[in-house]
Amino acid sequence: MDIQIPTLLLDGTVLSLLNKKDMYGYALTKTVQTQLPISESTMYPVLRRLKKHELLENYDEPYEGRMRRYYRITENGRQELQKITADWQQFRNAMDKLLREGELENDE
Repeated sequence: MDIQIPTLLLDGTVLSLLNKKDMYGYALTKTVQTQLPISESTMYPVLRRLKKHELLENYDEPYEGRMRRYYRITENGRQELQKITADWQQFRNAMDKLLREGELENDE
């Protein structure tokens, strides 16, 4: 995939995953990578930005003798996720329509 992933969509992806369960950064990255081509270095700035805007919070849990940082969505994050989801649906519908119209024009 050669399409650059907009920041807002990455935010929505992370918030959506955290809406299901708390996760640590590496697990978030690996989960997103199953569907989207992102690097590990992409995820941590996203997490920091979302935390700064109080859309998620973090806590540490012991794991194999060290601490692992987990992230969880906040109520503000849930509200933002609803907004992003609605915006995405409108955008997707518009793009689907435009792409279909382009196909129809080429068929004529």
